[in-house]
Amino acid sequence: MRRTVTHLARHAGIRQYLDIGTGIPTSPNAHEVAQGIAPDSRVVYVDNDPIVLAHARALLSSTPEGATAYLDADLRQPAKILGHPDLRATLDLSQPVALMVVAVLHFIPDADDPHGLPAPLIRALAPGSYVVLSHVTHDFMSVDTGARIRAEDVHFRTRAEFATFFAGLELLEPGVVSVSQWRAEDEPQPRPTIEDVAWYGGVARVP
Repeated sequence: MRRTVTHLARHAGIRQYLDIGTGIPTSPNAHEVAQGIAPDSRVVYVDNDPIVLAHARALLSSTPEGATAYLDADLRQPAKILGHPDLRATLDLSQPVALMVVAVLHFIPDADDPHGLPAPLIRALAPGSYVVLSHVTHDFMSVDTGARIRAEDVHFRTRAEFATFFAGLELLEPGVVSVSQWRAEDEPQPRPTIEDVAWYGGVARVP
């Protein structure tokens, strides 16, 4: 998250972010990273866990120049997200937005159309927007480890399967890779291995 937001804020000029499946706030969170680079950045967080929302509203505050908002919804409710008055008051969807769906898609089984769920959100983005996705994989796991994680309702997908989520978008280099490797050249060494992380990520531009 930190590396993708940093890249988009510094090199793509993105000042608006829509983070689906926020989770318990950490520091730095997306708005802290973005506003640390561009104080006028605006971020909307979305989650359907009341505990997450309570923490977010208590702990996350914006710079005076920017804005943050917190919506009670999830990826399965794109119309509710896009039509929410707090989103409309915070983001201008006629301008580029970074849509972030991080650590969410692997909780969606194939029967629930995981590819179709983000599609309405992506269609609502202006050209020049970006999509940030990540997904757990069993490509590097032992059979025993994979079985334990699968028991927690995690739906693994291979690199090829995950890459299909970027259909119609323009993938940034280095493409779909382990999140430990995504533009990590300047990160502290040693880096976690792909076996340690077992997680793919990618960033793509909306044409």
